[in-house]
Amino acid sequence: MVTTKQLQCCLVGGTFDRFHSGHSLLLSAACRESSRVEVHVTIDEMASKKSPFVEDYETRVEHILNWASNHGDCNIHVFPLVDKYGPAPSHKTADCIVATQETIGNCEQINDSRIKNSLSELKIIIVPHIVDSCGGILSSSRIRSGAVDRDGNPWITEIQRSNSIKMAPVLDNELKTPMGNIFSGPGDLPEVAMSSALESLPEKRGSIIAVGDVTVKTLLDMEIIPDIGLIDGMTKRTLLEESDIVDVKVFDEVKNAKNPAGYLTPSLLQAIEESITSQNSVVINVEGEEDLAPLYIHCLAPIGSVVLYGQPNVGVVSQISTLAVKERCRELLSMFEVMQ
Repeated sequence: MVTTKQLQCCLVGGTFDRFHSGHSLLLSAACRESSRVEVHVTIDEMASKKSPFVEDYETRVEHILNWASNHGDCNIHVFPLVDKYGPAPSHKTADCIVATQETIGNCEQINDSRIKNSLSELKIIIVPHIVDSCGGILSSSRIRSGAVDRDGNPWITEIQRSNSIKMAPVLDNELKTPMGNIFSGPGDLPEVAMSSALESLPEKRGSIIAVGDVTVKTLLDMEIIPDIGLIDGMTKRTLLEESDIVDVKVFDEVKNAKNPAGYLTPSLLQAIEESITSQNSVVINVEGEEDLAPLYIHCLAPIGSVVLYGQPNVGVVSQISTLAVKERCRELLSMFEVMQ
């Protein structure tokens, strides 16, 4: 049975970065009410002012079109949005517009302009927010910050947060494979590999998080203080020589965590979480071992953060946090054994 829709053309505007469940709700509401939906997507020049880590225009449009292809009853057309209001004030065939609670004011201003232009007011369709599992409003900015995924779920479960988790034997080979780009260099000159890793970083990047005493010490010797460093006083399972010990006094803050080898603990999780939200440089002194810390770091860190760690007898591994990396880390964490 074909249902005749009451409205002719609905306007939807936004950045649509990291297409998420809230975006889906907006488009669904527009498609339900109108026979034609025009989605006006913010161009890169405007979107980059929100964050340097907003996806490019083509990627954001692709996500919208992919969504539309899976919703055959939606007649969606995408256009670039080059200013605050787009064509809405003078659009002759539009008869409705989608808004959230925050954008109702903009829609009312658009209607004021339409009246001045001798056009009918647009019906304002108000779409409620989706509240994520952490109690915040699901948004692209919260996803970019690392707080939640596209559906508003945390990257680390409450059970994992509350308990120590142990690496399962099945992960031995999996975790021996570096997750990221490897930069080789002689073992006695770690700055060679580190220099290559740093030179490869994009201009737009987030914090540098260094894992391991040698990695942190190498950066410090190069007069670079990482935003976060994790050390345990060991290298290749042996105690460091006094000359190789990291001088923690160069960091603004020193945190301590307990984390036995082969485990990830609430103590380490809390220290990483506090360090990521700190405005200061932080070193985390781990009693035990910090080798598995990147799994937690990638889950917690904002998109664009850089995680550096050493690969014994090879060089340095560099990995930038992305949604794909976060998803992979969550998958690996799901295979850990919960120690209750």
